[in-house]
Amino acid sequence: MARPLIGISSYLEDSARWGVWETPAALLPVGYHRQVQRAGGLAALLPPDAGPDAAAAAVGRLDGLVVAGGPDVEPTRYGAARDPRSGPPAPERDGWELALIEAALAAGLPLLGICRGMQLLNVALGGTLHQHVAGHQGRPGTFVDHEVTPVPGSLLADLLSPAPLAVPTHHHQAVAVLGPGLTATAHTADGTVEALELPSADGFVLAVQWHPEAADDTRLLSGLVRAAAGGRDRGLGT
Repeated sequence: MARPLIGISSYLEDSARWGVWETPAALLPVGYHRQVQRAGGLAALLPPDAGPDAAAAAVGRLDGLVVAGGPDVEPTRYGAARDPRSGPPAPERDGWELALIEAALAAGLPLLGICRGMQLLNVALGGTLHQHVAGHQGRPGTFVDHEVTPVPGSLLADLLSPAPLAVPTHHHQAVAVLGPGLTATAHTADGTVEALELPSADGFVLAVQWHPEAADDTRLLSGLVRAAAGGRDRGLGT
């Protein structure tokens, strides 16, 4: 049986260096595609595409979608004034990933959001973000472990465990007002929302605030790949 095709959103950098080359590049940390591959999926990177139908066309060829972590979401996307602590805008990436999310939800495509991906899912469905929270990131370029507690009976708890667990994290923004239809299914001790699900969806829609691609635990990606394989059997995706 062919492995499910899992698209992963990637991003553009104005300058990247490798070997003797320094040039603009589409980039994504290797943890994302390696986790997809270890979970039994075939990974495809999805750089921003400004074509009006590009997101729907991409989703139409996929069996599952990962919306990756990255920079802060532009506050105007959720009707907020910019806090000085918000990072620089990434309008091209915001537009691309929001379009991918909307297309995936419309198609019933299995979807996993990671960190920024969770925040974008919330924004796509009409929610808002806290532009700065303290204590959820370490030094620049590093992850720190903190404890999250899944909600019993949720998809997340079924995939992991309802017991608290340590996860790698690095973020300074978080979900504020939930988008309609979304349910918070994990929290930290300070009450920060650490996972979202869309129970009304016909399939797998899950997002986490931490970075599973930075750890060895493949259970979340395995859940996505299983859902993607099931969707293929029902005629969704490729």
